[in-house]
Amino acid sequence: MYTVFEHEALYLNRGDQKLDPEQLRLLQNTYKEKNFPYYKLIHNGVRFCEYVGIIKVGNLTIEVLPKADRINDAKHWRGILIDMMKSIGLINPDAPSYANLNIKSSSVLEMYFELFISEIEKLKNKGLIKKYRKKEVNSNTLKGKILIGKQITKNCVHQERFYVNQTVYDNQHVLHQILYKALSTIIKVGTATHLTSRYNNALLDFPEQSDIRIIESLFERIIYDRKSQDYKTAIDIAKMILLNYHPDLNNGPSNVLALMFNMNTLWEKFVLKSLQKFAIDYTISGQVSKDFWKPEIGYAKTIRPDIVLTQNGEVKAVFDTKWKNIRDSNPSDDDLRQLYAYSRYHSNCPSYLIYPNDITTVNHGRYQQAFLNESETPGGIIKLKVFSGKKVGMEILCKEILENTE
Repeated sequence: MYTVFEHEALYLNRGDQKLDPEQLRLLQNTYKEKNFPYYKLIHNGVRFCEYVGIIKVGNLTIEVLPKADRINDAKHWRGILIDMMKSIGLINPDAPSYANLNIKSSSVLEMYFELFISEIEKLKNKGLIKKYRKKEVNSNTLKGKILIGKQITKNCVHQERFYVNQTVYDNQHVLHQILYKALSTIIKVGTATHLTSRYNNALLDFPEQSDIRIIESLFERIIYDRKSQDYKTAIDIAKMILLNYHPDLNNGPSNVLALMFNMNTLWEKFVLKSLQKFAIDYTISGQVSKDFWKPEIGYAKTIRPDIVLTQNGEVKAVFDTKWKNIRDSNPSDDDLRQLYAYSRYHSNCPSYLIYPNDITTVNHGRYQQAFLNESETPGGIIKLKVFSGKKVGMEILCKEILENTE
């Protein structure tokens, strides 16, 4: 497995981690066929973008980690990524199997695979649930509702048979079909050696299911009840795996699994969740839209700051998050102009840019008055050291933001 940081590159026969010609060909073909946003092709190599996670193409596995300071420790940044994913709900730390999870997993993908098989084993030990379903059968006994049309077409010769619609109670249902397909997919993709036997045993013992077409709406239609609530963590992981699996129909060994997350979105959601969890005296909203531009013909344009902080119905501050370490530099002109627009469209409230950083620093400032009858608009640049040891400090982050907000 190769491990790189966001915006780094892998080259053909160059650097500490070298791609061989076949690996580079696989990455080039995948990029052309799938139009992935996760990396770009460069001369004799690939350069990764702002996405982090795992790309697995055939037998080639590449782990892409976030990086917001000068520390080049993969274990450190892997822990940060996992903690951020837990904080925003991409990993369920309350799942019963999580307590026994091998935290030393060598990648995010392996962690998901280990959590998934642990959930499957837990469900099997507890007993797989059964559900009622309709089933059409051509039977020698009249049991169920006879289907007249099919009875005539199917049994005009064999009149001793009955084509009926029966209600059966078994373990053939959509939850098991999803889990069975996810088990089969993970075995096809390949997992860590210490998990292989667990997956093979689980698939061998799991009741065989009919194939199912995996689409987003399939998961949206699932309703959990008292009996099926224990399935939720396993189904959530299966959803993530199956929706990001891209089978190569022409060349099976080149199947692709891309479990990648936009780091800008992760950072935004992490800051939002931190404030929502610990800023109890405020109402914290994300992506609040306001009309920005309305042409005489066509659709209106909206403006949406990442985070709006409100108290007693009054907007106290707006925040825009940026996952980039600007260190001692000033924000870009575009970032400052964007922040000014957010403030203007929320009653000239204070506005802040939030960046990750090596240490926490705050640089307060003001937008100068545009017109004589206007007051200056307060704002600031908050650079946050969000990490405490190997843990992501949500409470610390929230405290720093609130203490430095005017």
